[in-house]
Amino acid sequence: MSITQSAWPAPVPINELPTRGRAVCTGVIDTVTIEPASASPTYTAIVTDREFHRLADDGGSHRLRLVWLGRRRVPGIEVGTRLRVEGMVSLRDSLPTIFNPRYEIIGTQES
Repeated sequence: MSITQSAWPAPVPINELPTRGRAVCTGVIDTVTIEPASASPTYTAIVTDREFHRLADDGGSHRLRLVWLGRRRVPGIEVGTRLRVEGMVSLRDSLPTIFNPRYEIIGTQES
């Protein structure tokens, strides 16, 4: 299904995501985790909307966990990729998490 930019609701900063509920946000993939073959297939990425979130001390979290269940890889989802995501937010281990998000790759961040 092709999605145009106008079809997406306005993005919310990650530190303003609801604890529960549907939301849209944008950011850059900071890390990915690939589970070993012996584990159930999941692909996890941490997205940040703040380039230097580790140095920030503003009291807010600028990290969002994305989890694709039943997948070992997601094409295009790698460190440095900028994307827009939409899905149901839930709080898991004190980190906002979206399972099987709808996503659009915006581009790759250059160093």
